[in-house]
Amino acid sequence: MMKWSVPALILMLAACGGPASEPAGESKPAVEAPPAPPPAPAGPLLYVTNERAGSVTVIDTASLQVVTTIALGKRPRGIAVSPDKSQVFVALSGSPIAGPGVDESKLPPPDKSADGIGVVDTKTNTLVKVLKAGSDPETVALNKEGTHAFIANEDTAQASVIDLAAGTVVDTFKVGEEPEGIGVSPDGKQLWVTSEDAGAVFVIDLEKKKVLKSIETGPRPRSVAFLPDGSRAYVPSENGASVAVIDARKLTLMTKAALGEGMRPMGLVPSPDGKLLYVSTGRSKMVLILDTATNQVVGSIEVGPRPWGIALSADGKTLFTANGSSNDVSVVDVATKQVTKKIAVGDGPWGVALVER
Repeated sequence: MMKWSVPALILMLAACGGPASEPAGESKPAVEAPPAPPPAPAGPLLYVTNERAGSVTVIDTASLQVVTTIALGKRPRGIAVSPDKSQVFVALSGSPIAGPGVDESKLPPPDKSADGIGVVDTKTNTLVKVLKAGSDPETVALNKEGTHAFIANEDTAQASVIDLAAGTVVDTFKVGEEPEGIGVSPDGKQLWVTSEDAGAVFVIDLEKKKVLKSIETGPRPRSVAFLPDGSRAYVPSENGASVAVIDARKLTLMTKAALGEGMRPMGLVPSPDGKLLYVSTGRSKMVLILDTATNQVVGSIEVGPRPWGIALSADGKTLFTANGSSNDVSVVDVATKQVTKKIAVGDGPWGVALVER
């Protein structure tokens, strides 16, 4: 019988196509499995505009974790959700930031090419287009059909109307200087636009396409909100420490709800049943709770530095505020009136919008 040495046996097996054993101490590299996709958000999504960062942060409200951050453009501020929840619309502006006491004559010229309305797809969380919307858009609202967007153009004292199918401005309305807040009445028939300079809110009939009336609200009105049944409108007066309560059917001022010395009301959101109104107060650091039956403050919550944008979950149990000076969002348990978490977002959070799933 022929005896084979080990090296000769290895060579013979290799020549015959048989497997050769690997040298000692060596092994084939392991094939890495592709990374698992991130889990889909479990709850409604909160979209937060970051004015100084030029982005919007998306938060899963079930896990209270940031899902993604989307670059949008210059100065994203006002934000609105389409009725079918498929898109988020964000006002973008190339005008430089000018805080209280800033000499605007010393600021750089505005970049008008940056003005527009950014449209974000809520399924892919991507910016799909930017619509032209007049000069210096600050806030945006949509009609209940989702066919038109309404824009407050801060530096031209007007409100613009965009036909979303055509992607063009189809109407403009002259309002007071420095328009800020904008809102559509629940029946969809009227557009309300606040004017900081005039200390009033302008009411526009959308069918007749004309300004019906301006209603005095107090100095520097910042936003507008309606009760769910459309019977009343509320407009905060930042420099008046009050909220104007307006009969939305008669278009008359009912009263000014006093909020207390030093309060600087900014954003508003009513409870689902309309019995309470939550008011963010900017540099006052608080959210105040107003009883809409008595127009009296019945509670307060300290949420953080400079809360502006404010949103409420559909069940009325959780409140969210964008805190512009601390670059975070406060999550508030309404029942206990306690901040349960703060979530870091981008630089200069301004507006918030909740997309129920």
